[in-house]
Amino acid sequence: MALWALLPLLALLAGAATSPGAAPAEPPLPGQPPDALFAAGAEAYTRGDWPAVVLHMERALRARAAVRSRLVRCRLRCANATAGPAEGTEPQPEPALRDLLFFRGLLRRAACLRDCGPAEPSRYRLGEELEREFSKRSPYNYLQVAYFKMNRPAQAAAAAHTFFVANPAHQEMRQNLEYYQAMAGVRQDDFTDLEAKPHLSEFRLGVRFYTEEQPAAAVLHLEKALGEYFVADAECRALCEGPYDYEGYNYLEYNADLFQAITDHYMQVLSCKQGCVTELASEPGREKPLEDFLPSHFNYLQFAYYNNGNYEKAIECAKTYLLFFPNDEVMKQNLAYYTAVLGEKLAGAVQPREEIQAYRQRSLMEKELLFFSYDVFSIPFVDPDTWTPEEVIPKRLREKQKAERETAARISEEIGNLMKEIETLVEEKAKESADMSKFIREGGPLVYKGASVTMNSKTLNGSQRVVVDGVLSDEECRELQRLTNAAASAGDGYRGKTSPHTPSETFYGVTVLKALKLGQEGKVPLRSAHLYYNVTEKVRHMMESYFRLEVPLHFSYSHLVCRTAIDEKQEGRSDNSHEVHVDNCILNAEALVCLKEPPAYTFRDYSAILYLNGDFEGGAFYFTELDAKTETAQVQPQCGRAVGFSSGSENPHGVKAVTKGQRCAIALWFTLDPRHSERERVQADDLVKMLFGAEEGDSLQEPEQEMPVAVTVGKDEL
Repeated sequence: MALWALLPLLALLAGAATSPGAAPAEPPLPGQPPDALFAAGAEAYTRGDWPAVVLHMERALRARAAVRSRLVRCRLRCANATAGPAEGTEPQPEPALRDLLFFRGLLRRAACLRDCGPAEPSRYRLGEELEREFSKRSPYNYLQVAYFKMNRPAQAAAAAHTFFVANPAHQEMRQNLEYYQAMAGVRQDDFTDLEAKPHLSEFRLGVRFYTEEQPAAAVLHLEKALGEYFVADAECRALCEGPYDYEGYNYLEYNADLFQAITDHYMQVLSCKQGCVTELASEPGREKPLEDFLPSHFNYLQFAYYNNGNYEKAIECAKTYLLFFPNDEVMKQNLAYYTAVLGEKLAGAVQPREEIQAYRQRSLMEKELLFFSYDVFSIPFVDPDTWTPEEVIPKRLREKQKAERETAARISEEIGNLMKEIETLVEEKAKESADMSKFIREGGPLVYKGASVTMNSKTLNGSQRVVVDGVLSDEECRELQRLTNAAASAGDGYRGKTSPHTPSETFYGVTVLKALKLGQEGKVPLRSAHLYYNVTEKVRHMMESYFRLEVPLHFSYSHLVCRTAIDEKQEGRSDNSHEVHVDNCILNAEALVCLKEPPAYTFRDYSAILYLNGDFEGGAFYFTELDAKTETAQVQPQCGRAVGFSSGSENPHGVKAVTKGQRCAIALWFTLDPRHSERERVQADDLVKMLFGAEEGDSLQEPEQEMPVAVTVGKDEL
């Protein structure tokens, strides 16, 4: 079958063909091109004109969609309207006329395209850079901020979700989404992908119902997915018919003759059309496309129809799947079973779907041309399908590709081994450097008046240790204690366990974010919650300065916690309030080793505890050797006293039993890796900025900011 014979499939996908003289049915072009609207939206963003941002960015999205839709409809309509007769339906012309007839068809198609295209095509053509911005869904990044500023959180959530689906590594947007989830008036349904591809959405629904053993619903959505797939495929292929991309050629020096130029451009278009297989199987934000995406529809469908009792359709789908994978033993067994149940006569009359037969034949013809051009003209082509029969690929090219794959695999393995060696060396050098710096870098200024070092590493008989007094005043300690008694809940921070470390004490705690929210609601003094927040920042800055850190610390977890002795459980007590442990590794005291691996919080780098009182019995903090027995230093808590230290195996520590009264402190852990910054801390930062004035800064990260921050929560009270 020649390519002309495939045009009925194109007609099916594009809608009824119109005559060349018929008026175009394309929608009108937008008044302004998308690039101008995008630029106007970005400019409005810089001056903080949020309604204008929404107006222009929404119009830019609609304008781009309208231009693309018009272009697709135009190209599909013209392909149908100027189609030649199927091969064999008319006598073949004389050789001298064949070229003229071929180019007559091309001229008619070009004329059709000109008539239905924009009057100023270059005005509506997006440049590569701006096309990338739309592909990355950048307008939604601007929109989510603008909606938020305009107090439209539901739309902000939808825009943020739409952007994040295509950019899952964008940590600022992850934080914004978590912030929206906590906002009043935002429902789960608001987190919608506004750019979702219909064929992928229907496919996911179909697979979900299939796994839930609801075959009727699975069939409904998988069939819808197929219909949407062919619509998307036709659109994708139509968009491939654009200008020639010189791909490294200097177009001024490009001097191919007529047929070489036609070949270069047409092979580029065909390669793009084959690439639609990958495009349609790619989910936003995922590195790899869904493998064998189109054939997999029929794999699901044949079994869903079988479970629904429709053997004819099950046979049809099984035979369709075997068009792609004729040697699939499981499918052949399924087909044999369905045939036996339905009967040979009825089953033999069932054929694979016609549109898939046409699709497969068209695809194979395109592959033959592309492989030929690869073999003869060295025009690269990467086949997106795994089902391509081996005989389609020229033998010489098969051998060449096999050799290239073997070479690539060998090089990849060698590079992998080399990278492992380099990583090992870098880690060893970094560890040596870090170990040395711990002995020579501490001792920086405390940066706050009234605070003073009372014990350092030398007096504490270790490394990277410090005790600072005067961090809080007596009144501040009392205020924070009152906050704890008003805001803390039993087992907070310990998955609800009121006595997580010892049955002889109860633990009550409250996080910074929870305190701020309670303050916002008027349930505790907002001033006290803000003090709590500011004190943790104070300790962080003191740690950075005293230990002379070259990069900032990030909160890994922070918790204001009081542990109270249970009077009736103190008699004969021999345990600790918190046994000796290390904050970023698993301590094996018997083997004198500390394993830095999960479930330990391996990302923790520094720890601190700030005491609010000393009017209790017991509860001393102490350091030990790796054996967890040999005590090297002890610190008695008192108001305003802070203990800071590095979180590694050099600093095993524990807390002695609180035998009477209540011991209150703020426990803090820090990381040097911004990817492990605490989720709640980011939300607390946003809430503080919102509650305490614009001078604190806006509560959402904005598109220009690029620092990655990941979500990790870890707890292990000191």
